[in-house]
Amino acid sequence: MVFPIVGGTQSTGYDISNSLKFNDNDSSLLSRAFSTNPSDQKLTTISFWFKIGNITSSFRALYRFNDGSNTGSVYLRNGNDLQFGWDVSSGTLDVRPSGVLRDPSAWYHCHIKVDTTQSTASNRVIIHINGVERTYSYATYPDQNATLEHLSNGETYYIGGDGQSSDKYFDGYITEFNVIDGQAKDYTDFGEFDDNGVWIPKQYTGTYGNNGFFLQFKQTGTSQNSSGIGADTSGNDLHWALANFDATDSVEDTCTNNFATLNTADMHTTSPTIADGNLDFTGISGTPFTPARSTIAVSQGKWYMEYKFKTAGGGVGVMTTQSPIDDHLRDDSDVRSIYRGHGGYYYGRNNSGGIDDVGGNSVTLSADDIVGIALDLDNGYVYFSKNGTYMNGQDGSTQGNPAGNNGSSGGAANHPSQLLTDQHDGVWAFMAYDISTATTGRVICNFGNPPYTPSSVETDANGFGSFEYAPPSGFFALCTKNLAEFG
Repeated sequence: MVFPIVGGTQSTGYDISNSLKFNDNDSSLLSRAFSTNPSDQKLTTISFWFKIGNITSSFRALYRFNDGSNTGSVYLRNGNDLQFGWDVSSGTLDVRPSGVLRDPSAWYHCHIKVDTTQSTASNRVIIHINGVERTYSYATYPDQNATLEHLSNGETYYIGGDGQSSDKYFDGYITEFNVIDGQAKDYTDFGEFDDNGVWIPKQYTGTYGNNGFFLQFKQTGTSQNSSGIGADTSGNDLHWALANFDATDSVEDTCTNNFATLNTADMHTTSPTIADGNLDFTGISGTPFTPARSTIAVSQGKWYMEYKFKTAGGGVGVMTTQSPIDDHLRDDSDVRSIYRGHGGYYYGRNNSGGIDDVGGNSVTLSADDIVGIALDLDNGYVYFSKNGTYMNGQDGSTQGNPAGNNGSSGGAANHPSQLLTDQHDGVWAFMAYDISTATTGRVICNFGNPPYTPSSVETDANGFGSFEYAPPSGFFALCTKNLAEFG
């Protein structure tokens, strides 16, 4: 099943600045107990955007309540297919759209409209994903004029978990969470197709009813009030409490500017562990060279990212998407890559064969070191830095300097590492991997939304990203707004 993919590569009049990152390992979720009666329980609307992180076979709760006798939920059932089930006064509401949602590179918009007053059963629940009305693999509809057990006085609701089970936490990103009490609003009130046929968000301008709410996740505090990340900005002041989040979980990665992460659908079959919004990589103990590539890959432009080393066995670099992901990163003839581990060596393979150079071999990498990678695909070079200082190139003789290389042949004055001996063809992705059999390599990736607090926040020239060190002049964070301009 193919859905229209949203990527934020288009210019719109409505920008979403923040999302909230959910890490299932942290058991993070929001909760709200309602204390007033809803407007009308025969009509409701649920609309939100999400990007998937870790995919498992477990149920993942996106929106949920359970008071012991009544339940209601929007789940990622079996980890990747949507289910909307809710207790009603008569009949049954259990609707499961066809297809699966398991692309970790894409933002999805989920719109659910419920109107039990409709005479036709199939019109009582309608679900759109990215502006496309779904067909259903399974559907039972409530009776006409049935009431939903929704937003009731005294009930507690959850976003990102179900408040009951330890294995149902969502992993990924959520933003623009609208729930409308007492109105069945159309999907076009929340989104539209742009000129390229891509579904993009649109600002909702209607009312919310007694218990409706709107969560933007752009505030900074963690308290349950108007200054917290869980603030309700609908005007109803129905603020949500946060559990197991911190300030770094409010991020710039949104459906109007989609940032790269590691790609759980494009990693070694030994299945290294990818966590914390697909930014935290841990390899397999005793199994080296198990990479995961980034969700965004590029064939032109200049791009910058940082890695934070956590263990000595970690490794970082770049490789083409054409390279086999399950073979050695250097020995397979189809591989094109260059990378560094903790020991201070360059490895990889270009059109001339394997790279096994001693450039900068006095520069070793230890826990909490920040490695920057500046990838220049306009000239075919890549530069590595340690804690803000660029390392020598492959030949070991001259310090790399991305700001000083004007693309002259070989870049002799500011020697970088060459990707393909001046044949920089291919589509390149950043990657993390485990280089050692002796230790379990772990690195944390920062494509602009670090799951840690940089000591000094630096952005690219367009104002995107949050980095420890300033990107070199002309280099940009790997996000779709920059991709539209430079990629």
